[in-house]
Amino acid sequence: MTLTASSHRSPEAGAPETDRHATATLVAAVLGFFVITLDATIVNVALPSIRDALGGGITGLQWVVDGYTMMFAALLLSAGSLSDRIGARKAFTGGLVLFVVASVACGPAPSLPVLIAARVVQGIGAAVTMPTSMALVRHAFPDPARRARAVGVWAMGGAVAAAAGPVLGGVLSLVSWRMIFWINLPVGILTLLLLARAPHSPTRPAPFDWIGQITAILAMGGLTFGAIEAGAAGFTAPQVLSSFAVAVVALAAFITAQANVAHPMVPLTLFRSPTVVVATGIGFAFMVGFYGLPFLFSLSFQQQHGLSALTAGIAFLPMMLLSACLTPFSARIAERTGPRVPVITGLTLIAAGSIALAAVPASVPVWVTALLLIPIGLSGPLVMPPTTALLLEHVAAHHTGTASGVFNTSRQIGGALAVAVFGALLSDSAGFEHGLRLSLLLAAAVALAAALAASRMGAPRRGDT
Repeated sequence: MTLTASSHRSPEAGAPETDRHATATLVAAVLGFFVITLDATIVNVALPSIRDALGGGITGLQWVVDGYTMMFAALLLSAGSLSDRIGARKAFTGGLVLFVVASVACGPAPSLPVLIAARVVQGIGAAVTMPTSMALVRHAFPDPARRARAVGVWAMGGAVAAAAGPVLGGVLSLVSWRMIFWINLPVGILTLLLLARAPHSPTRPAPFDWIGQITAILAMGGLTFGAIEAGAAGFTAPQVLSSFAVAVVALAAFITAQANVAHPMVPLTLFRSPTVVVATGIGFAFMVGFYGLPFLFSLSFQQQHGLSALTAGIAFLPMMLLSACLTPFSARIAERTGPRVPVITGLTLIAAGSIALAAVPASVPVWVTALLLIPIGLSGPLVMPPTTALLLEHVAAHHTGTASGVFNTSRQIGGALAVAVFGALLSDSAGFEHGLRLSLLLAAAVALAAALAASRMGAPRRGDT
């Protein structure tokens, strides 16, 4: 009886193939993270063009942004749980296909409601793609040191998207704002081709937690809808108060269900680790500044300073470009100093930059504002990669998708509420400039609170939960 050569293959002979699969998986995860982050940042500079073409006030424009972000945040929890149940690769593929199809539908949207509806579907696809991209990296790189470096590369996808989004949005808006959605098609196709080379992901079969999913959607939807509508109708309007009440009741029902159902969508044991709790809070605070401020100044540059979409995008270039340049070094910085130092430094930069922007007079040249935005950009690679790597080290492998869903839910809630609350403040009768300064001070306060909490982040260790 003869054995094939493959049956005698040594671990060393199989290592290059394993490395190639891991590399293909990482590139696919990076591109998936890139494209869903790009869609959050590329839209901001196109908002005035969308309003000119489709109509609608600032509330309608908020829904173009938050229709995506709301569903993104509401479904992240179940998407992470789904990733653990059916496998990260399968979930990632389904989420990305849905995202690309919805992107194609956004392009020819004939009205603002149709565009918002397509953005909601985009958010569903993005919700599945985000935590599964993190889970793919976790499974492809079991060694903690290699994983930390891979997470740094994965974070590059978001950093490059954040850097490219405003400028690319401005360039494409010169042709048509509709092009900002169609660009997702070639990126999505390339990602799916790479994903075909990734190995199958582990699964953990368990019943789906429908009660948890429904109550999570109601809680997030009520909170975001109430915050957005408060800008137009006031915080005491019946529909606003009703939305907040729905959010509170749904949140209570969600927590109760997770404590009592046999197979919870989010096991509450995850939160026994202080690092998981603090990382969740850091993700929220980071997005308030890093996502909320570009929304503020995209409107300020174009409405208050009269810049075109392209020029407004270029004004963000120093902030985003330096962020992208620093990102490859984030893993090395964290290895030398520990995760707390860069995280606290990055959050402090958000606070300092926000306070400086609030302090300068409205008449300052745009280039001064662009320079003051740089500390906000530098915070990205200092905060997110070490926080993400530390979170993945503090959860067991079979809870990676769920933990990623919890972490990214906190991030998206921070971004959605920032746009909602800041938009409400901008629409207030006190005026645009007053709302802008108040929003900046609020972002600074949230970042400082998270910096204080970051001192509780622990050292990496295996299998906390």
